[in-house]
Formats: sequence, structure tokens, C-alpha cells
Amino acid sequence: MNPYEPRPASILDWLRTGVFYIYAVLITSVIGLIGLPGTWIDASNAKRTGSRWLRFMLGGARVIAGIRVEFRGTLPAGDALIAAKHQSFLDILAIASACPDRAFVMKREVMRVPIMGWFARKVGCIPIDRARGKDAMRQIISEVESARSTPDGLGQLIFYPEGTRTKPGTTVPYKPGVAIIQRATGLPVIPVAVNCGMFWPKRGYPIRRGTCVVEFLPGMAAGKSSDEVLRELAQQIEGASTRLFQLAGGKESLAEN
Repeated sequence: MNPYEPRPASILDWLRTGVFYIYAVLITSVIGLIGLPGTWIDASNAKRTGSRWLRFMLGGARVIAGIRVEFRGTLPAGDALIAAKHQSFLDILAIASACPDRAFVMKREVMRVPIMGWFARKVGCIPIDRARGKDAMRQIISEVESARSTPDGLGQLIFYPEGTRTKPGTTVPYKPGVAIIQRATGLPVIPVAVNCGMFWPKRGYPIRRGTCVVEFLPGMAAGKSSDEVLRELAQQIEGASTRLFQLAGGKESLAEN
């Protein structure tokens, strides 16, 4: 059997998925509470707490739900903008675990989630209010430049240019934010393709056993117009994600999973 193709979902997979989500709530609460005092004293401890949480989450997904993650390409290092395909919660966990100094551009509502939202702000995640349009872009650019001026630098700032999760085998128009920010900051953009949604669907149930792939593609240097960057970004990410979709046995009909 192809290890890169998800196993057909069974009743046992539904039960495993339920057990994993119970585990996820417990481990998030425990690690968050344990890491709270140290992070309160020194915000740099938030990254260590985050790394610990990611190890436990991906380890739990592997042991309980039977899902593994394989990374391909060159993992990022240094200051960069990461532009990734977004299909499920799994790609958030996987991409974050592969980035040593990760932070996300995320909806401001997420920052209000107890424990998780507080830690997200401490590790440098940037909230965005999409309703503010250009003002939101100016805010992100300001925070990016401010982070770059610190001794630790920006790290890897993760974007989802589609702006939402998409079903495997499908796409939506890319939003220009990451291209605008690259134009303003000169940072490289690293595209990321995934097929995580074939195993861990958008709605979250059931998680199917198998090995998903997260592929870091060659970085894109600054210097092109925002439109050119966005067009090339979509071509790279969608082309590679389609290839990974097919690797996992994806067909036209599976785009509805």
C-alpha cells in the first residue's frame, strides 16, 4: 500500500480522532499552565513552550491518530516570509515545527483565545483586522520592521495567502498581503506546498492514517512587482500542492473530502 495515500476512514479512525482531540485540549492546558510563569518573567521562554507544545501535538497525532508528517526541501532559517498552502490545522502544526523562530500573521480573534492567544502574542505573532485594509498592511509592515531591528530579528513570519483553509485539489484567489510586505521590507518569500487536508480534513473529522508531505520550495528574492510575486507564488504553491495531492491518491472526486 502507498504510505503517502491516506487509509480509508473507519469507525476506529473516528474514535482515534476523538481521543486525540481530548488529548490536545489536555496537553495544551497543561503545557500552557506550566510555561506561564517562565514566560511571564521572560517572554523569550514562550518559544520554548511553543516548541514543546508542537512536539507533543505532532507526537500525539502520530501515536494516537496514526498520521505522520514528512518534510521536503530546505527548511527555513533566518528572517523570511513563509507563504503556505492552508488545508487544515495539521499544516499549522507542521510548518510551525519546521521553523525555528516561527510567528504567524493571524486573525485578531485568535489572539483572544485563552492561553493560546497570550502565548501567540509573546512569540511575536501579528494580529490582523482584515476590515482595516491598507491600515492593516501598514501595521504589519511596521511590526515586521520593528522585529527586524531587535537582536533576535524577525524569524520566520508565516502567512496563508489564500486567507482560509481550502479543500485538497482546490484553490481560491491569493490575497496580496505577503507580496506587499515583501515589496516594503525586501525579505525573501519561501513558498510551501502541502497535502495535509487529505489526511486531516478542513472540518477536522476524521483524521486518516498515513504520511502527509509538507514541501518547502525555493525562496523568492525581492525585486519584482507585487503582481509578479503573487502570480509566481500561486503558480509554485498550487503546482506543487497538486503534485502532492496526486501523490496521496487525489482525484477530482476527492476534492470534496
